[in-house]
This record gives sequence, C-alpha cells and structure tokens, in this order.
Amino acid sequence: MRAAPAPDVTVVIAVYNTMPYLTECLNSLLGQSIGRERLEIVAVDDGSTDDSGPELDRFAALYPDTVKVLHQPNSGGPAAPSNRALEVATGRYVYFIGSDDYLGEEALERMVKYGDKHGSDVVVGKMVGTNGRYVHQALYKKNDADVSLYDSALPFTLANTKLFRRELVEKYKLRFPEHLPVGSDQPFTIEACVRAAKISVVADYVCYYAVKRGDASNITYRADHLARLRATAEIMDFTAGLIEAGPQRDAVLRRHFTWELAKLVQDDFPALDRELRRQICAGIARLADTYFTDGIRDAMDVKRRVRIALAQAGAIDELAEAISSEKKRGATPFVLEGGRAFARYPGFRDPRIGLADRVYELLGESVPAPLAEGTELLASAWEQQGEALTYTASVRVPVVGDVDTDGVALRLVKGAMPKSADKAGARRLKPDHALPAPTGEITVEPTEDGAATALHVRVPLDLVTAGRGVRVYLDVAGFTYEIPVRGEGLPMPLARLWGPEKDPYRASALVNPKGRVVVDTAQLHPPKRTVIRRALGGAARKLKSRLRRK
Repeated sequence: MRAAPAPDVTVVIAVYNTMPYLTECLNSLLGQSIGRERLEIVAVDDGSTDDSGPELDRFAALYPDTVKVLHQPNSGGPAAPSNRALEVATGRYVYFIGSDDYLGEEALERMVKYGDKHGSDVVVGKMVGTNGRYVHQALYKKNDADVSLYDSALPFTLANTKLFRRELVEKYKLRFPEHLPVGSDQPFTIEACVRAAKISVVADYVCYYAVKRGDASNITYRADHLARLRATAEIMDFTAGLIEAGPQRDAVLRRHFTWELAKLVQDDFPALDRELRRQICAGIARLADTYFTDGIRDAMDVKRRVRIALAQAGAIDELAEAISSEKKRGATPFVLEGGRAFARYPGFRDPRIGLADRVYELLGESVPAPLAEGTELLASAWEQQGEALTYTASVRVPVVGDVDTDGVALRLVKGAMPKSADKAGARRLKPDHALPAPTGEITVEPTEDGAATALHVRVPLDLVTAGRGVRVYLDVAGFTYEIPVRGEGLPMPLARLWGPEKDPYRASALVNPKGRVVVDTAQLHPPKRTVIRRALGGAARKLKSRLRRK
C-alpha cells in the first residue's frame, strides 16, 4: 500500500495558556481553503495551566489525520515547543502561527501556490494587527516574487509567521534559541532570509491576523527592560556573525536601533530606578559602539537617533529630560541655520556631552506632526478703520534661529485641509507646490522664553462670502509645510460688522470642531435673487429625494 503524499504545509503552533483565542486559531486553520488533506497541524502544549491542553486534545480527536498534539512541561517561551514541532513536521513547507492569532481563509493556499510558482524559500503573507496590535505595513505595498532582506522593509518584519521551505530549514538545521525569553524567532527568520535563494511577498490578501489580547498578556508585552536588552544584544551579535560589516548588515541592524533599542528609552524611562537606567544606557552604548554606523544613524528619525546617541554617551539625565520634556511640553523646537534644521533636544551643542550636530539634524525626514503640535494661536483680533476691516493674529511656531518672512507666512485659505493631513494636523507640500497668493503684512520675533518664534500678521478682509482657515506656511530643511493654526482655549474676538453702511458684511473668527481657527465673512443682507436661488435649490433637492424614495 502506497504511503500518503506528504502534506504541502505543516503549521506549527506553540501553545501556552491562550484560551479562548486558541479555539479561533485552530478553527481558522481547519477551515483553510487549501483543504485538510494538504495540511498538517503540529501543536505543542508547553505546560499550559488553563484549558489549552484539553482543547488541543479535543481537536486532535476530531481531526486525527490533520492535528498532532504534543505535551511537555513549561519551557518558558515559544522556542522549545517550536523546535519540538519541527522534529515531527512532514510538510514541504512549514508555517508558524501564534496560538492567539488566526489566518485568513485562503492564506495557506495562496502562499503555497505563490511559493511553488516562483520557487520561493520564504513566503511572507500580509499581516495586520487587531485589537490595537501594531504590525509594520511597509512590506505589503504589492505582491513581489523576489524581495531582498537588504533593500526592502523586510528587516522590520522579522517574526517567524512566514512560510518556509522545509528543505531549507533542515539543510541549515535552523532552530530557535531556547534560552531567549523574547525575540527567539528573529535569529531563525534572519538566517532563513540570509540563506534563501528567493523571498516572496503576498500582499494582495490578508493572510495573518495578529491579536493583542485584552489583558495584553502576549509575551512581547511582558518582558522586562533588561531581558529585552539582553535578547536584542544576542540577536544583533548573531546577525553580525551571518552578515559581514557594511551596508547589508546596516540594513538589518538599523531595525534593532530603531525598534528594540529605541523602545527601551520611551516614556517610562525617566521613572525607572537610576541604576536600571544606567544599565540600559550601558547596554545600548556597547551595541552602539560596535554597530551604530554613520549609515544607520543618518537613516533613523531624529527623535530616536538622539535618544540612542544620548544613551551611548552615558548622558542619562539629558536622555531622561529629552523624553519627559517632550511628553510634558510637546515637540521640541527646531533650530534653523543656513537651510539646515536641528531638533533642539537636551545635549544639543553641549560640550560636556560632545555629540555632533549631525545627530540632531533633520535629514530628509518629514516632521508635520511636531510642527503642528508646536504651532498655536497667541492672539486674535480685529482692526477697523472706516469701511475697512483687518484680521490680526499672533501665532507661535516651534522654530528659532534663521526665521524671516522669506521662509514663513500666515494666510487665510479657502477650503478644508485635505483628508491626508487630518491625522498629523499638517502636511509637507510637494516640491512643485503653489502657495496661495500672499495677503497682508507679517513680522517675526522670538518669543519671550526664546523657545519659539512669534508671527504677527495683519490680513485685510475682502467683501466676499467665504470661510477661510488660518494656516502657517513654514520652510524647514528644504521643505515647505502647511500647518493649520489651532485655537483651543483662547477667546475669539466677537463678530464684527464692516463695509458700506447700506450693504454691511459680518466677520467672525471661530474654532471649528477640529480645533482649527477659521475666519468667516458673509454679506449680512444678501440680494433677494440669491435667497430665491437658494430656496429653489433646496426645493429641487427635496423633489429629487422624494423621487428616489419612490
């Protein structure tokens, strides 16, 4: 009697106390469109103390030809159960899934088909987060039969939740380091991607749904600072042993400076015990001294770059101040000098610390959010002379240094900000942008605290019916930003009548529901033909609505 053909894919599940998420995970696997005859599921219960073990046994009894269950004492992480599953896997491919996550119905079929078509050793299916779980999305812009670890976003997607050709796994004896409490999947994934002849991406279908548990008990969220630091150091050293020094190694290790190490110096850092802060900085310094090349430094955003550099310099107090001040007072101001811009974080040009200006410089990155956070209305009023009315405003912008009227403007602009700008509250304009026509007069001066610049503007109002947003245009490091002015909590001037006595207009300055300052002007007594036209328009709309309902 001929043996049954090997399954196309073995799905490996390391399980520890993930009920009730485990049930959904298993159901999503057994409901895969690839079919159970092409599927093998190997689940290893790592000493669960909830109902995960019995639930696995229930599924194994229901689907004995598909589901294999192994039980073992708790090992402290997913590495050991994953390695044990690999010893019994028989599929042409292996795929790893977290036992609290689930797959899209066609995930395995699509990935196996894509891998077979292109001869891929690794296939990355699109992942998304649920319940607030963050998943980096840059890799999933389009399907790609052949991506590189060194010139794509793949280094920011190093979880083992991918399809691996098992022949590759066994050829190089790829296994998970069982002593790492977190990040044990990264050495496996990195080496597989280094060894792979071809890596492919399936981006046109959501293959994987990564779940953040309601109690945030995922192992990623539970590890302490020093455990994460030690794991990251081992992963970086392991990667350095695989890839020689140079741009390719930088392309991978940049992820660890930007992600794992930067996470150690976030909002909670200033409140940590000083000795713990010292140990964190010392650990980061060791890695930075070895791997923080100029290429990695310049590729990072300025906020995280500064934090890594301050930790490397052992400037514990300045690092804590950089984090806490930004949390309390918002974005740091930018120093403009000769077309360059520097973030004025603690330590900037401090000879005791000795960091180069380059650490603090904006290097092509877009900074609409911090500019918007630091822009606010200081004063708003009317100036009336006869039939003429002028709107005056003073606005604080978070820049100092070479600020003049050639690089800054405030204008009243008709229409709303585009939807693309809503999240950041500002936008960087394209190089070929056309600014609205200039109106009024503008002067600039430093604010009293010296931490920002005040713009003082006088804008004559036209006798028109229009709503216009108050926006600042600011040149920073070679780019122009359009920033809507916020006015929350500041009293607005009372509405004002102006214009010819027989045909007056009404002007009002207000803060809209998004917190942005808007100046509205309208004719107080519009001509009757306008009223009639509006009435007819309203009647026509009502008639069309009735006809549609019929």
